[in-house]
Amino acid sequence: MDDQIPGIDTPGDEGMELGADIMTLMDEDGAEHSFEVLDSAEFEGSSYMALVPVPDEPEDVLDDTGDLVILRIGEEDGEEFLEAIEDEAEFDKVGAFFIERLSDSFDFED
Repeated sequence: MDDQIPGIDTPGDEGMELGADIMTLMDEDGAEHSFEVLDSAEFEGSSYMALVPVPDEPEDVLDDTGDLVILRIGEEDGEEFLEAIEDEAEFDKVGAFFIERLSDSFDFED
């Protein structure tokens, strides 16, 4: 007899994902910041990642602005790294790309 409920993942099911994908990054001052990974994609020949900051304290969730952080995924000597997008035109194009991709799941304000 199969006890699995249709549409519900149970332990051992392939593809089961629990919780958010959280990444901790270090800034130029050595301070650590946590981010939830919303999406990653290739756009115009480069790879990018869209993130939102995760507040350090649960009560800070109410004050969170929900800013979308977009970083370019670079590679050097076979190692991937994340870097800021310095070019404003590139950032605007990639930002619009991710906003379109994520608009079904998130509400964005201008």
